[in-house]
Amino acid sequence: MKHFLLFLFFLLALPGFSQSGFVRRQGTGFTLQGKPYRYIGVNYWYGGLLATQGKAGKARLIKELDFLKKQGVTNLRVMVGAEGLNHGYKYRVPQPLQTEPGKFDENMAVGLDYLLAELDKRNMKAVLHFTNTWEWSGGLTQYLEWNGYPATPLPKDPDFVWNKFQEYVAQFFTCEPCKQQVDTYIRYVLARTNTITKKPYLQDPAIMAWEIMNEPRPMTLAATPAFENWMRHTSALIKSLDKSHLVTTGSEGDAASDRKMDVFERVHSDPNIDYLTIHIWPKNWGWFRDTATAKGMPVVIAKAKAYVDSHVAVAQKLGKPLVIEEFGLPRDGQVFTLSSSTKMRDEYFAALFGMMKDHPIIAGYNFWAFGGTARPVPGQVFWKKGDAYMGDPGGEEQGLNSVFDADKSTWAVIGKCLKTIK
Repeated sequence: MKHFLLFLFFLLALPGFSQSGFVRRQGTGFTLQGKPYRYIGVNYWYGGLLATQGKAGKARLIKELDFLKKQGVTNLRVMVGAEGLNHGYKYRVPQPLQTEPGKFDENMAVGLDYLLAELDKRNMKAVLHFTNTWEWSGGLTQYLEWNGYPATPLPKDPDFVWNKFQEYVAQFFTCEPCKQQVDTYIRYVLARTNTITKKPYLQDPAIMAWEIMNEPRPMTLAATPAFENWMRHTSALIKSLDKSHLVTTGSEGDAASDRKMDVFERVHSDPNIDYLTIHIWPKNWGWFRDTATAKGMPVVIAKAKAYVDSHVAVAQKLGKPLVIEEFGLPRDGQVFTLSSSTKMRDEYFAALFGMMKDHPIIAGYNFWAFGGTARPVPGQVFWKKGDAYMGDPGGEEQGLNSVFDADKSTWAVIGKCLKTIK
């Protein structure tokens, strides 16, 4: 018996043994505790913010996690934290983790601790993205402003021009102090110990993967080499600090590089990148006109399948799993009230989920986005300070792409698919 206990103690001390709850990549799939791991998950970008909102915020978080667990949805894609104070941009996340370069709000960090602790209780997993291409959470534009660049061109400004915004963001990839500040941010997060569970983040199996950022884009053709260099640098930094967790990009696919698939392939061929990601946005990409969703549905589904197929081919070439980690569709007629139908969205979700049977290399989905128990405010289109967070960021119509806990038909579609991948 004595020898057995000594042997057991030795096994428990081994890194691989103690990390049995970590998601691993094995060839073109994931494993969890030695079994295949495939999932349908959600985007829950604001999950780490809820516990910072007092008892009500914590109660909402617990209720929503219990709901997701009951539905069989146990994988959440979450923002690590926002950057910078909003300084008058009313649609920006007002609760930043990084308030100034290298200065972090402990209260916000504890909010993420709380989320991870609750996920751990429920054997749920988080995919955590560090920063963002888009201004609604600070992101790359905040680092530029911190380093003396002019104010960010904002999408709601009357003189906003998309090409000017692209050119502005592209400057990040040659801004050395900007990139160093992102490194500092990453080092801060990876060095953290959860104040609730006392687990170092590096040893926390509630974390499935780190994402470099939400929707990385070179933005301009000229910036592409610098963009690719920065992506390689950042993936190497994360892997040098964390040997336990998966790393991925957060990429939309070739839509992020003007349909240049070679850029997508090179970024994901990096040995420090464990799996490929894509996003699909029919409305944003002009696959249907205005509110004519039903009329455009055959085109939407055909184009979505073709988009998946083309990226599946790259995943097969690289021998890595593919996750479809963002996709959404407005409620029918783009009406935001919960009484409105989601028939078209349900059809779209079912079509995408069905592709997993034809393409075993598709390892998971994270649909956009969980709105939980929040509700759109009648007569109000955009988010206002004090409103409940939901799946749609502040500058987007509140309720446009959110899947709420009351959307029974959508949850039925999700549940039906989950039965086929168990």
